[in-house]
Amino acid sequence: MSTSNQDILGFPVYSPVQQIRDPRLDRAAVELWIKREDLIHPVLSGNKWRKLKYNLIEARKRGQNRLLTFGGAYSNHLYATAAAGRIFGFETVAVVRGEETLPLNPRLQYMRDQGMVLRYMDRSTYRNKSTGTVLAQLSEEYPDSYVIPEGGSNELAIPGVLEAIEKLFGFDYYACACGSGGTTAGLLAGCHSATVLAVAVLKGAGFLAYDVHRLLESHSQQMQIDRLDLQLDYHFGGYAKRPKELLDFVADFKRRFDIAIEPIYTGKLFYALFDLIEKGYFPRGTKMLALHTGGL
Repeated sequence: MSTSNQDILGFPVYSPVQQIRDPRLDRAAVELWIKREDLIHPVLSGNKWRKLKYNLIEARKRGQNRLLTFGGAYSNHLYATAAAGRIFGFETVAVVRGEETLPLNPRLQYMRDQGMVLRYMDRSTYRNKSTGTVLAQLSEEYPDSYVIPEGGSNELAIPGVLEAIEKLFGFDYYACACGSGGTTAGLLAGCHSATVLAVAVLKGAGFLAYDVHRLLESHSQQMQIDRLDLQLDYHFGGYAKRPKELLDFVADFKRRFDIAIEPIYTGKLFYALFDLIEKGYFPRGTKMLALHTGGL
């Protein structure tokens, strides 16, 4: 890989853009392009890397060598943070929602193998993880930690996501899966006239519009929230639910386009896009860029 495609941490800045062809797209007269963020790195890729990048830089500036963050037992964000810690020399602590279950699932086992400390927190306390009381307790247990919110979505996530779509103009829609709002906020910050279509992967996620707006304000971005098209009906029962219909779509997508997606984030994104395309949701002639955000 050429030096010109390396950022200050030695990771790729750019990833390829690929147009996919399908009769459903032809019938609807819709162009669908995919930003292949999944190809950045084997384990530290996609929006998880983009959202972590400037947080790692900030932690280095502050002289903090321990990262502490939050997530569930199947969290892509925790997985990526564990990988980043090993690659860049940070200690890492995962505050994991719920009780420990043995044997560990493969994702948690990977985290532990990377040296990540798994600190379990009961669900009731976890709901209050952002309060001063809980954070003070964690600060006592793991002093001088650089704290990253669940999903990596804070104001420092936005410039990283902006880099993913740098110089990619001319699209009517930019689309992504939405879990914590950071990627969606980054797309809105970078797409000054296009619509950002975000597919919520959580059940009952209407709150995400507020979270996205709050993130944009924290980044001093005065964006019109009416450019956000938040799709709430493609969660398939909730986070990490894996019904047969969704798994069949994921497998068919791989057969058709030779692109691997997964059922938690990208599977729901592309299912939603093709369902909406077949329903005539987008005007004929629409040109769309979908962000393949990696995942496992």
